[in-house]
Amino acid sequence: MRTLVHLSDLHFGAVDNALLEPLANCVHGLRPDLVVVSGDLTQRARPIQFQEARRFLDTLPKPQLVVPGNHDVPLYNVFQRFFQPLDKFRRYITADLDPEYSDDEITVVGINTARSLTFKRGRINEEQIEYLRGRLCKLDDRITKIVVTHHPFDLPPGADTKEIVGRARAAMGTLADCGVDLLLAGHLHTSAATDTSDRYDMGGYAALVVQAGTATSTRERGEENSFNVIRVAPAEVCIDRYMWKPNVREFLLAGREAYDRAATGWRKKLPDKTSLNGAREGNPGRSH
Repeated sequence: MRTLVHLSDLHFGAVDNALLEPLANCVHGLRPDLVVVSGDLTQRARPIQFQEARRFLDTLPKPQLVVPGNHDVPLYNVFQRFFQPLDKFRRYITADLDPEYSDDEITVVGINTARSLTFKRGRINEEQIEYLRGRLCKLDDRITKIVVTHHPFDLPPGADTKEIVGRARAAMGTLADCGVDLLLAGHLHTSAATDTSDRYDMGGYAALVVQAGTATSTRERGEENSFNVIRVAPAEVCIDRYMWKPNVREFLLAGREAYDRAATGWRKKLPDKTSLNGAREGNPGRSH
């Protein structure tokens, strides 16, 4: 079994600094095999904001897999926006815009969906789709295949379809061919877990889509600051959602969903079923 901590939309430059130390302590207590950050590390892609983000990442466990978001592309500096869009991200965060983590149980591939031509929306291009095909289709089916982007391939109910990453349908064909299991994203500042079966008819294939809320931003959009803990076994995935509780100044377990692998994708387990770590849904645990 592998444990992933999934953070997103940190937005340094518009963060609640009171959350940073409790968040780092909580993440360390979870002892993740991998920390994933799905974009928007900064609010306006300024050097000081990237430096603050870098210092925070340095307080978290490693290894880490980090992809950029649309807020990590400069907005007001037109030259940098179009000619050096992610130079500061490369300098302070990571030079690898399509990072990868792999072991004998999981392979996680990050894809950069941030683009200069649009402020908010993202896109995946043909080269990236072919990269995913070349990297993921050759893997043994026993490996759980995970793709991380900032902009989502699918949405929770009620979300604006304009938020879906550009060329999502073309990419989904490749993801189906390769049998990709999980799609992790951010951007919406909303926590959710859905699957792709309703939006995409892929011959019975469905991937599990996991959205992370904003871990540290003051722009909460109606939901407390939160992050996900994803526990992955060959035939089961458990998603724990940790939320900030101001009254105790801690991130606490606020919800749990578990999924079994079925012939056509992932099937949500009933609430009274035992999850991977032996706890039952609705029985929150405290951060460490």
